[in-house]
Amino acid sequence: FGGTFSLCPDPVDFRYFQAVNIYEDKNAYYKESGWVKVPTPSDRYTDGIVRLTYEQRNHMELTRGTKNRSGDQIDIFEAVFGPIGEDGYVKPLFDKLTGEIDPEVAAYWREHYDLRYYLEKNWSWLGPKLVGKLHIYTGDMDTYYLNNATKLLEDFLEKTTAPYYAGVVEYGDGEPHCWGPRGPDLYTLMSDHVVEHAPDGADTASWRY
Repeated sequence: FGGTFSLCPDPVDFRYFQAVNIYEDKNAYYKESGWVKVPTPSDRYTDGIVRLTYEQRNHMELTRGTKNRSGDQIDIFEAVFGPIGEDGYVKPLFDKLTGEIDPEVAAYWREHYDLRYYLEKNWSWLGPKLVGKLHIYTGDMDTYYLNNATKLLEDFLEKTTAPYYAGVVEYGDGEPHCWGPRGPDLYTLMSDHVVEHAPDGADTASWRY
């Protein structure tokens, strides 16, 4: 593993699966705030205005395909992260109609695909392999609230010792999803990284022009 330059980090900590905490929230479609239920947002503009609620997005997906077969964003996550149910389809994290979260599926997601959880659990042997190799970029007004999960990952990484991760986490002020270095700027960052970490005797000149 030579390194990663992640410009569009999808949920890297499921305490912020977009705006849903899959471990503590009972329902993906609303937050309980005292005696009121506040709809959970899904998409926003960079000025903070909500474009779509989580319930609206998932009901849209449900109309396009039952059993998480729409091929749209949340169903794609379900297909990758979820266990297989008794009917042969993915066992959903939450009821697509009501939003009720299945805690057993949430626990499965944590053990298999929560990157921050996995890193923290295995840092003693995994950390030495990642020193200086993680480069993560996101807008701090990410369209899908993914900067929040990135911040939780950063909080862990900045506390690492033996070894310290020595990587990069950067935020674009007021920027949306997929903010980060592009084109020549990104190519330069990547090529410099390859040269710095190349094995002894590797050709680091013929491909740089």
